[in-house]
Amino acid sequence: MKKILLGTVGLVALSLSAPASAADLAARPYAKAPPMIAAVYDWSGFYIGVNGGGGWSHKCWDFSGQANARLATNVAEGCHDASGGTVGGQIGYRWQAASWVFGLEAQGNWADLTGSNVSLFFPTITNETKVEAFGLFTGQVGYAFSNALLYVKGGAAVVSDKYSYYPTATGIVNGTASETRWGGVIGVGFEYGFAPNWSVGIEYDHAFMGGRDITFNQITPVASPVDRIGQDLDIVTARINYRWGGPVVAKY
Repeated sequence: MKKILLGTVGLVALSLSAPASAADLAARPYAKAPPMIAAVYDWSGFYIGVNGGGGWSHKCWDFSGQANARLATNVAEGCHDASGGTVGGQIGYRWQAASWVFGLEAQGNWADLTGSNVSLFFPTITNETKVEAFGLFTGQVGYAFSNALLYVKGGAAVVSDKYSYYPTATGIVNGTASETRWGGVIGVGFEYGFAPNWSVGIEYDHAFMGGRDITFNQITPVASPVDRIGQDLDIVTARINYRWGGPVVAKY
């Protein structure tokens, strides 16, 4: 009987000293994964950039007589498109509220937009136009989809124009004129941020420049001809901007 009791005690001691099975171990505590961090692109800040593209200016000439002898009614001489290339730069500032983006921008461009037509009233004369430069001063309202921005703009436009006319047969200029004309502009654009402070985009603008009386300096002056010249301007440009401030920020 004594041997049996000693054997039983030995078995109990052996079971207590044996390692615990997997079922006996306490469950490991669950650690929640850290929340995902979404990158939000901030369009706020000053920016500067360059642009290039093309444009066309629709010009209509109406003969108004002479500086000292105006006609009672203008006579149509016809229209033409002055088209060509343009290159320039822009500088501006944007600020962002939620997904809405607001901005102010000044843009200045050199241009070489030229065109001509034979006068309907003077069929031996060709009228010619050249747009040498333009500037845009606009406000912007846009909506951002993180680093993609769609915006509209509007404001003031200024254009530097030169005009001339000459006998079609000879091409020798008889009269010239130049002006700086102000008007209004509206536009739409898309911009994409491909790096924290860099973006590229494309923009279309239409300028309403109205009509003005232009007095020509005639090279062999007998009189000073006057034409009423109306003008619109359409511009398409690709742009690249560098921005200070407002890099990509983290948002939980």
